[in-house]
Amino acid sequence: MNESKLADLLAQVSVGTLPPDQALERLRTLPFAESGQVLADTHRMIRQGFPEAVYAEGKTLAQTTDALTALVAAHGGALATRVTSEVASSLLQCFPTGSYDSVSRLYRIGQMSGTFSSAPVAVVCAGTSDLPVAEESAQTLEFAGAKVNRFTDVGVAGLHRLLARLDDLRAASIVIAIAGMEGALPSVLGGLVAAPVIAVPTSVGYGANLHGISALLSMLNTCASGLTVVNIDNGFGAAVAALRILNMPPKA
Repeated sequence: MNESKLADLLAQVSVGTLPPDQALERLRTLPFAESGQVLADTHRMIRQGFPEAVYAEGKTLAQTTDALTALVAAHGGALATRVTSEVASSLLQCFPTGSYDSVSRLYRIGQMSGTFSSAPVAVVCAGTSDLPVAEESAQTLEFAGAKVNRFTDVGVAGLHRLLARLDDLRAASIVIAIAGMEGALPSVLGGLVAAPVIAVPTSVGYGANLHGISALLSMLNTCASGLTVVNIDNGFGAAVAALRILNMPPKA
C-alpha cells in the first residue's frame, strides 16, 4: 500500500462507502506482509518515500521470489538488486512482465507511479569499468520516476572530457559521482557544481586500491566541502539518497 491508496481508504471510510471493520482488515497487512520465509516491509513506501527493494545476493531463488511477490502485491511493482543472470532467467518465468539488465544486475517489475518535476539527476562515472555501479544508480532512479542524464568515461585522467560537459552538469538537480582507482572524480565535481554531490567509490582498481577502500578514503578526506559519500559499489544507496533529497517538500 502506498500513500495515495491509504488516503483513498481513509476517504472511503469517511464518506461511509467502506465499513470500518473492512478497512481495519485491509490495514492488518499494512506494516509488513509474510511471504514464505520473507517478511516484506510494505510500509516503507509510506515512511520513506521509496519501497523496499530485494537484495538478491546471498538469497535463494525462493526467498527472492517470495519477496518480489509480496512487494508486487503491495505496490504493483518491485525492484531486486544484485541479481545474477541465472536467477534472472528463473525470475522471468515467475514474473514475465519484468525486465533484467545484465550490467546493473537489476530486475525490475513495473515502476513507481510518481514523477519528479526537478531537473535530471546527473550520474557521472570516471570510466566504463564503473558502469555496473553507475547503471545501478541510474536505473534505480528511473524506476522511481526520476529523470537521469548519464555521463560516462569522464575521469580526471582526461579532465578536458569532464570540463566539456560542465554546463550540463551544472544544470543537474543532484550529481552522483562514481569512481574507483584513487577516487578523485567526486572531489573535482564538488568544487565545480552547486548541486548536492553524492560520491560512490567502486572496487575498480589495481592492488593498492584495496577493492575500493583507497577510493572510499579519498572521498571521505575530500577538501570539497559538503560531499556525501556512500559505501563501496553502493549505487543503489546513492540513488535512494538522491531520491530523499528530491522528495523534500519545497520551501514555503
